[in-house]
Amino acid sequence: MLSFPELNAGIAEKIGRLFMYDPSAPMLFSSGVFWVLFLVFLPLYALLRRSRIQMTLFVVAFSLYFYYKSSGLFFLMLMATSLVDWIVSRMLSKLTDRNARRALMWFSIVLSLSILGYFKYANFFLWNWNAMVDGNFQPLDIILPVGISFYTFQSISYVVDVYKNKIEPTRTWLDYLFFLSFFPALVAGPIVRADYFLPQLSKNRRATSDEIWGGLWFVIIGVVKKAVIADYIAQFNDLIFNDPSYYTGVQTLMGVLGYTMQIYCDFSGYSDMAIGIALIMGFKLGINFDSPYQSRNLTEFWRRWHISLSSWLRDYLYIPLGGNRKGTLRTYINNFLTMLIGGLWHGAAWKFIFWGAMHGVGLAVHKACRPILQRIPDNWFTVFISWAITFVYVSLLWVFFRAASFEDSLLIISNIFVDFSWNQIPQFFEARMVWCVMMISLMVFHFVPQRVADRVQYIFVRSPWIVKLLCFLTVVQLVIEFMSEEVAPFIYFQF
Repeated sequence: MLSFPELNAGIAEKIGRLFMYDPSAPMLFSSGVFWVLFLVFLPLYALLRRSRIQMTLFVVAFSLYFYYKSSGLFFLMLMATSLVDWIVSRMLSKLTDRNARRALMWFSIVLSLSILGYFKYANFFLWNWNAMVDGNFQPLDIILPVGISFYTFQSISYVVDVYKNKIEPTRTWLDYLFFLSFFPALVAGPIVRADYFLPQLSKNRRATSDEIWGGLWFVIIGVVKKAVIADYIAQFNDLIFNDPSYYTGVQTLMGVLGYTMQIYCDFSGYSDMAIGIALIMGFKLGINFDSPYQSRNLTEFWRRWHISLSSWLRDYLYIPLGGNRKGTLRTYINNFLTMLIGGLWHGAAWKFIFWGAMHGVGLAVHKACRPILQRIPDNWFTVFISWAITFVYVSLLWVFFRAASFEDSLLIISNIFVDFSWNQIPQFFEARMVWCVMMISLMVFHFVPQRVADRVQYIFVRSPWIVKLLCFLTVVQLVIEFMSEEVAPFIYFQF
């Protein structure tokens, strides 16, 4: 039995760990530590909500703590970025000379992109340069700050919107720091626009009872998607992608389909949790996924997948490039360049660039074929064919997104077509029954009409507290039943 001093020392050590950054265990929404801290955070947040300044200070402090636990001392860089943005925005609101305002805006954009470029792309460009000149490349010791891609895009859109007079700059730096560091959306989105978020902060509106329970519903759905489904099916998917030459065509195909659903559940699950946590606090972040695998073409897919990124690329890249205002050929080029840059945003590797480029090609082909497609009768057969082509195209491109190399991607795809046997499907189902049942259930639920999903949410919100408690406990039990030995990080955590 531990003595009293030893017990105190153990408690002090555990408390001390809460204030120390551990690179091997960054804070995640799917970790128990976060939810314990959030349950402590909520009542304090509710008490301070009456005073906007106190509430803002408290949330900013918790957000910076959360980012520190996720990415270490890089929270200081986030604070510095927010301070520069705020000073630039205040200067933009006072300047009247157009050239001076434009130069200041570009100064801020270039600074933000330079910081992002150094941390995310320096080694990539140096590696390619050394490959061209046959140099002896030694990678720089660079640690990528968590979520830098997300908050950099928020930073750029804020400065651009102030420059275009779409929004007024925040009166205080604290308000802007609240926006940029808001912990539900900080490390993996959604990418929140200032013109949508800042008015909510100004109103300081309390969440209604329906919003609080609706937020809990989003959290529950997000936990099921991420901690139950994505993490479980990932265990088989990882086997396929880590050693693609070892598996049959059927196993490889299932691994590809598995990753297609895994990345959706992983990322949309995080978004659901972020949206739910924010809604419980009284803030709306907007929808980020809208059943993307129901899409019948790539244009529709990108209106449903990672909506906050797609709309950001459209408004701050595609339209400034000319959009569809400068002729058909230029429209295709703008689409292609937008998706190419979107691919590069996802990661510093040629496989991401290829992934983005092929989506750009697919979008251009769809737009070019639209006059022909509009003359085809819209019946169940054509709907199914359009959906199947889109789903297969998107799924095959996910291979390049996930595989370790371009060569592995080609090997995985060739395995499906070269070494495929229908006779192996019953054997696979028998060996991976839980995995198959989970995948089939996921596909069925993915195609549930939105009105049905909304109705289920409404029933949950209006249900007695005992029903809500039972739902919560059921989800906790499912997580315990299916969780792996370690808490798996979110796929988009690295971006």
